[in-house]
Amino acid sequence: MTINDKHVMSMSEKTARRWLAERGVTMEHIAELVLFLQKKYHPNLTVEECKENIERVLKKREVQNAIITGIQLDILAEKGLLEEPLQSIISTDESLYGVDETLALGIINVYGSIGFTNYGYIDKEKPGILQYLNDKSHGKVHTFLDDIVGAIAAAASSRLAHRAAQTE
Repeated sequence: MTINDKHVMSMSEKTARRWLAERGVTMEHIAELVLFLQKKYHPNLTVEECKENIERVLKKREVQNAIITGIQLDILAEKGLLEEPLQSIISTDESLYGVDETLALGIINVYGSIGFTNYGYIDKEKPGILQYLNDKSHGKVHTFLDDIVGAIAAAASSRLAHRAAQTE
């Protein structure tokens, strides 16, 4: 049975998935990040295994809430609809504004402390889609989304690591 057999998506999950896609983030993008984080430890890891773990992460209500909250704030900032000083802080991704990372930590916490290491590393390196999401030149605001996507990848990587440890 696959993960989607008999799974009915909530409105939150549908919205989170749709908004990720509308903001240009695909399952493949996130799977590449999981591979980036875990290939060294799991040399035979496949994209499909990565996607399976991402799917499990996306089913968590805490994750869905973080996604829709963060993306909504990014969209509002992009449209100039937030009050100052929040508008400027989010639209420029001010370096001392840590609420975006704090929201991402809620995703990471779902799968334990190993996620913190994975998240810190991927947030520093910014591989794949994270490089695009951090690029301010295209006019999009992804202050929250880049951290959310990194957190989803870190959580999926943590889930993989925990499952691998159970089978050893």
